[in-house]
Amino acid sequence: MLTGGPWAVFFGISSFEMLAMFRRGLFYAYLSVYLRHFLGLSVTETTLFATLPMLLNVVFQTFCWGPLSDRLQKRRTLIIAGEILGAIGTLAVWYAHILPATRILAGYVIIGGLSVVEIFWSMSNVGWSALISDIYREADRTAVQGRLASLGGVGRIFGVWIGGLFYDGLGVRYNGWGFESGTLFFVASAVMLLSVLPMAMVPEGGAGKGTGSTATKTAPDQTADDFGRIFLIFLAAMVLINFGRNAVTIMVSQYLTIASGLNVSSRVLSHVFNTQSAAMIATGLLTGRISRRLGNGNTLMLGTLAAIAALLILAFSMDLRWVYIAHVLRGIADVTILAASYTVASTLMPEAIRARRFGWFNATFFLSWGLAGTLIAGPLTDLLIARGLSEILAYQAAFGTAALMTFAGLVVMGVLNFFILSRT
Repeated sequence: MLTGGPWAVFFGISSFEMLAMFRRGLFYAYLSVYLRHFLGLSVTETTLFATLPMLLNVVFQTFCWGPLSDRLQKRRTLIIAGEILGAIGTLAVWYAHILPATRILAGYVIIGGLSVVEIFWSMSNVGWSALISDIYREADRTAVQGRLASLGGVGRIFGVWIGGLFYDGLGVRYNGWGFESGTLFFVASAVMLLSVLPMAMVPEGGAGKGTGSTATKTAPDQTADDFGRIFLIFLAAMVLINFGRNAVTIMVSQYLTIASGLNVSSRVLSHVFNTQSAAMIATGLLTGRISRRLGNGNTLMLGTLAAIAALLILAFSMDLRWVYIAHVLRGIADVTILAASYTVASTLMPEAIRARRFGWFNATFFLSWGLAGTLIAGPLTDLLIARGLSEILAYQAAFGTAALMTFAGLVVMGVLNFFILSRT
C-alpha cells in the first residue's frame, strides 16, 4: 500500500534524489583534488577512495543487504538506516583524519574510513534500486529515471557550487580548507540526515506491493536460464561501458587543476561540473520520449556514443571551451545510460530476487568509479609521468584508453541489442 498518492510518492523519491546528488556534488567533486594536491597522494592512490569503498559496497549489496531485502521485502527501511549510519560515519571519518602526524597517512585514513561508511550506504543503494522497480511499471521506469536524474542534476549543481565555495573558504582561506576544517564533512552529514525526511512519503516497497511488481515472463520457447544468460551478457556490456567512461572520472578534476595545464580554480571547476549537471537536467526531461521513440537498447547505445565523444575531446583538446562541450556530452551520457540500462536490467529480473540482481547490476556502476581507475587509468598515468612524459599528456593518454574500453562495451551492447534482444 502506498504511503501517499502518486505525486506524493514521486515528490518523496525525487526530493531524496536531489539531496543525495547535492551531497555527492558537494563532497566528491573536490575530494580527489584534496587527496592529490593537498594531502599529496599519487594519482593511483587517489583512486583508492572510490575503489575500496565501492568494493565493500558491492560485496554487501550482493551478499548481505540484497538477500536480506528480498527475504524481508523491505526497501525504505534499508534506505533510512543506511543514510543515518552513513551520516554518523562521515563525521567520524573527518575526526579520524585530522589525528595522524603526516598528510599521506591522513589521506589513507579518509580512504579507510569511507570504506567502512560505504558498508552502510550500500543498504541505501540496493534498497533504492529495488524500490523504483517495485513502485513503477516497466513502461514508466526509463521516464521516471530520467526525471529523477534531471532533478538530481539540480541538486548536484547547488552541491558543486557550494562545495567550490567551501573548498577554499570563500576565497579567503587556502585550497583544501573545506575538508581539513571539517566543513564539507559536516554539511554532507547534515544533508544525509535531512534526506531521510522525504522517505516518509514513500511506500516500503517489496514484491507485490506496487504497480511495478510484475514478474518477468518468458515466451513459450524460452526458459529462465535464457534470460539469465542474456542478463550476464548485458552485465558484461555494462562493465565495459561503465568501467570505460568512469575510469577517469576521479582524475578529471585533477587534470583540470594542474598548474602546468589549464590550472582552473575551484570556482571555474564548479562551473565545468555544473555544465555537466545542466546537461543532465535537460536530458532527463527528454529521456522518456527518446526511449519510447528509439527503444531502451538504442537509447543506451546513443548515450555510450556521447560518453566516447566526451573522452576523445578530453584526450585531444586543451581548449577550455571544448572541455565544457565534453562535459555537456558527459551529462547526456550519464542520464541516458543510467535510465535506459536500468530499465533493460529490470526487465531481465524475476521480482522475487530483484534486490540481489540489482546488487549485480549496481556493481557495474559502483566498481567503475574506482576499480578501473586503480587498475588501469591511475597506474597508466603514474607510469607515463615516471617515464618523463608531461602530466598533461599522461592524463590525456588515460582518457584515450578509457574511450577504447567504452567502445568495446558499445560493440558488446550492439551485438546484444541487434542480434539477441531483438529475437527475444
